[in-house]
Amino acid sequence: MTLSSRRGRIEHVGLGLKTFCEFGIVVGAGDGGSAAQMLGGLLRIATRAVEVAGFPKANLHDIPEAAFDLAVAASERYGWYNRNTAMNPYTLEGKKTVSFEIAEQLSWQTPDVVVVSVGDGNIISGIHKGFKDLLRLGWIPNLPRIIGVQAEGSAAISNAFHANTEIITPISATTIADSISVDLPRDGVRAVRAAKETGGTYITVSDDEIIKAIAELGKMGVFPEPAGATAYAGLVKATGLGVVRSDDPILVLNTGSGLKDVRAAMQAVQPAPIIEPTLDAVKKIL
Repeated sequence: MTLSSRRGRIEHVGLGLKTFCEFGIVVGAGDGGSAAQMLGGLLRIATRAVEVAGFPKANLHDIPEAAFDLAVAASERYGWYNRNTAMNPYTLEGKKTVSFEIAEQLSWQTPDVVVVSVGDGNIISGIHKGFKDLLRLGWIPNLPRIIGVQAEGSAAISNAFHANTEIITPISATTIADSISVDLPRDGVRAVRAAKETGGTYITVSDDEIIKAIAELGKMGVFPEPAGATAYAGLVKATGLGVVRSDDPILVLNTGSGLKDVRAAMQAVQPAPIIEPTLDAVKKIL
């Protein structure tokens, strides 16, 4: 489902750029920025990629929030189109298309449960909206339970959900899954509602569980980035806690390719042995 997530980015960026502006600004870890650049070129609209000092780097604590605020200030000052998550309604409209694909591929039925990793809350909110739209149209029989999975070190939305509040308290996020490492989730309220209104919940997983999930998914032919593997780690934990049953029809959404973070993936596997180019050397490792 990785391509569906990216296609959602492309759809909402393209629609917004074509409709509203002569110049666009975007904050992202790669997907959003590349989508804006590509669509800007196709639509003959000026876009420029810049990197805020320190982002994306190993220490992400304050940089994404600073970059987000800078994009807001620049768009207000210069009248640019702001694609920032949660502030731009087209982000939600783009993300919800994955729900359409899920329903279509299941012949307009829904899985019992959808499990997805959560950072700023936009993807899970879009999934929720997509299924609600289909239910209103009468195209699906029911809403699936939506389970959000956050890293233990970046769990502001999960904290709010389990405290039964829609007040999102900022944290100092730290996790190997940098795509979902967020101090202050900008779409947190809708993300809380996505689980609450569907009878779902939030699960948190450790970085060690995320790394293990990368390796397990690799055996299935799936190469996720840490944020994508977080959802599968959450499924394993939810099964162990009795939140879901092993025979439930469950869909786990991989939100990003492992090619985005090869260094993290290397932590999930043993390094390949280095040998001399001889048959004797090959024989020794058999």
